Amino acid sequence: MPHRPRTLAAAAAAVLAAGLAVPAAAPALAAGGTAGASTGADGCTRPGWTGDRTLQVAFGGASYPVLVHVPAGADRHERLPVVLDLHGSSSNGPTQADISDLRDVADAHGFLAVAPTAAIPLAPADPPDPDGAWAWNVPGVPTTAGQFPPPGARDDVAYLERVLDVVQRRLCGDPDRSYATGFSGGGRMASALACRIPDRIAAVAPVAGLRAGRPDPDDVSVPEVEDCTPGRAVPVITFHGQQDQVNPYGGSPDLRWGYAVPVAVQAWARIDGCRRGPVATQLSEHVTRFAYDRCRDGARVVLHRISDGGHTWPGTDAALPGLGLVSQEVHASRTMWRFLSRFSL
Repeated sequence: MPHRPRTLAAAAAAVLAAGLAVPAAAPALAAGGTAGASTGADGCTRPGWTGDRTLQVAFGGASYPVLVHVPAGADRHERLPVVLDLHGSSSNGPTQADISDLRDVADAHGFLAVAPTAAIPLAPADPPDPDGAWAWNVPGVPTTAGQFPPPGARDDVAYLERVLDVVQRRLCGDPDRSYATGFSGGGRMASALACRIPDRIAAVAPVAGLRAGRPDPDDVSVPEVEDCTPGRAVPVITFHGQQDQVNPYGGSPDLRWGYAVPVAVQAWARIDGCRRGPVATQLSEHVTRFAYDRCRDGARVVLHRISDGGHTWPGTDAALPGLGLVSQEVHASRTMWRFLSRFSL
């Protein structure tokens, strides 16, 4: 039987921005826990540190560094929600952590912010990026380089499942409250997780990258329906600028992007069995929210359309030159957490 999303109250109660500074490498977290640490009732014990660390994740015969942020003040035996924060193409995990600034939201609300890095190398960034320029292996579509991933490319759906396994085991992540967000190509990757591993991801929040399966190769203006059949209603919130020139709001003719953002949102409303919407609410001069409700199992589908927004992360104070206007009329990271935190597997 598929998992059913529920609200927590019901349950208990990019393209990379050139010139963005990358923080110094965080200290590495050893594979084991902290020596002498006591263990919680369910075997959960988090090491006695907070802030940033680099967690090494073994997968497919290799080891990959993953930036993790543990909020201050968290009980070491409490299982915390997990948010995967997936970078855009030509970027990396540490840079994405600066763009989204989910660290501050994690500290305020008590969740683990996890920023892994993709494994398909792209052209070097200008200026050079010490953490590299990488693309995700989004199933069935080319990268921004215009080529399909090479044979033997890392299976990133399986890899990100492994990241969740490791974070849940070593850092007391909550298996029922794991979520995914991402920017641009990372948003496409987060969308693929919702389609392919809905039993691991409670809800998703792509920024400038929502998809509902790959574009149909015979007609890229629509999604290939059989490419996204999650088997449960996955709650979705997304943010997209109408002036986005990288992943155009109105769609593009290429297989990497294809159909328009409203088509993606409508597709998720269909997948989730929503019976009401879209209900439009003008939140500010340039931001309109479109919401689909009365979906199966209490899910929702929500789009924030930013009329003057570029290919950017709304609310960030990171410099994103050349990608268009960064709206400050909505704070994507805080808004998405209010949404995500309502849902659990």
